[in-house]
Amino acid sequence: MSSPPLSSETAAAPSPVLSKTTTASKEIDPNSVLQVADFFKGIAYPDSDPSSDEFLSFDSFSVLFQSNTRALSVARGRISCSVIVTPPIANFFNGLHGGAVASIAERLTTACARTVVSEDKQLFLGELSMSYLSAAPVSSELLVEGTVVRSGRNLTVVNVEFKMKDTMKVTYFARATFYHTIVSKL
Repeated sequence: MSSPPLSSETAAAPSPVLSKTTTASKEIDPNSVLQVADFFKGIAYPDSDPSSDEFLSFDSFSVLFQSNTRALSVARGRISCSVIVTPPIANFFNGLHGGAVASIAERLTTACARTVVSEDKQLFLGELSMSYLSAAPVSSELLVEGTVVRSGRNLTVVNVEFKMKDTMKVTYFARATFYHTIVSKL
């Protein structure tokens, strides 16, 4: 069903979307694939050197957030951080993109769950529920607080609230359910 992988030599610059492992359907024009790759590259790192390899590594998506997110406090069952909304993580309407909200929530809930679940148990994210209550505009700062609601032998539930720093108005809310699996010690 898919054509052979497109090589990175086909593209003008390296891209996390177009790599040696990228495959495209035979029905799709290769130029369209390049246009999509360029679109994502422009969103992900518009001001960077196109020959840079820093975005080709595993988990390069977090590069979008590392300059925008700052940890404020970490305690057992509770983590809070600050997020500044910048254009790379904003949507067409200049508000924090819903995918960025979900990504930040997923990272924060995982970290928060890890403060109460021992390292000998693996976590499986079974459910992530998002509520988009109002937009957080570009250049605004959000306080993001994750709290473990319940943690038992088999599952952990974490809530995350995104609040505008200046008004403390809740803009987004997330709830994650993690299932625990015990790692076999063979």
